[in-house]
Amino acid sequence: MEKGKGAMKAAAGNREAELRDRIELAAAFRWAARLNMHEGICNHFTVLLSRSPCRVLINPKGVHFAKMTAGSLIVIDETGKTVEGEGRPPMSGVNIHVPMHLAHSEARVVLHCHMPYATALTAIKGGRLEMVHQNSARFFGRVAYDDHFNGIARETDEGRRMAAARGDKPILFLANHGVIAVSDSIATAFDDLYYLERACQVQLLAMQSGRPLNVMPEAVVRQTAAEFGNLAVNAELHFTALKAALDEEEPAYAS
Repeated sequence: MEKGKGAMKAAAGNREAELRDRIELAAAFRWAARLNMHEGICNHFTVLLSRSPCRVLINPKGVHFAKMTAGSLIVIDETGKTVEGEGRPPMSGVNIHVPMHLAHSEARVVLHCHMPYATALTAIKGGRLEMVHQNSARFFGRVAYDDHFNGIARETDEGRRMAAARGDKPILFLANHGVIAVSDSIATAFDDLYYLERACQVQLLAMQSGRPLNVMPEAVVRQTAAEFGNLAVNAELHFTALKAALDEEEPAYAS
């Protein structure tokens, strides 16, 4: 009897956790659209719900980020088959995200998009995030670069290659393509995307001046990065504020 109660309690807890993930992921989609971090219907955000069996929460193909809801998200298995919900996933989303989730234990959340300024850096030969602003320093030692574009990710091998290129870094720049943010929480991954785009925007605007970039000394960068402290605390506050705005202005996202 006690075992049965325990199993029921665990199942209820799993359902609550999944509903929370659905609502938060829908909020991330909505805000990505608001901030012009998306591109058409071609980008994808995922959450690993369970590793064995593999269950991944992902956006269905054809639904615009601005219209995403908690209930419209689908669950797929490791082959990309839809096991819960209606619709099919974008195949590049399956091929990039599933290997990324399975290759790294901390990769519970994988957000991939073609946000303009960060993607512009991937279009520059040898493009790198330069330490020219305090927002850049947030990412010191936290960024990996994949300098080899292999076309659209049509096979899972491409996702495995990207996962290897990322290593243990939470941010991956994909040459000629876009960026990936990885975290154990939706709030932290989205916060990283937001501040990464801001840092890249400042850098590219400065580059347009034609004047030399004012790159900070490494000692100052290290000090600044340390001063940010635990980024997850502000990330949670930031994301809570974003959800509050949606609750007031677009409450349907949580449906």
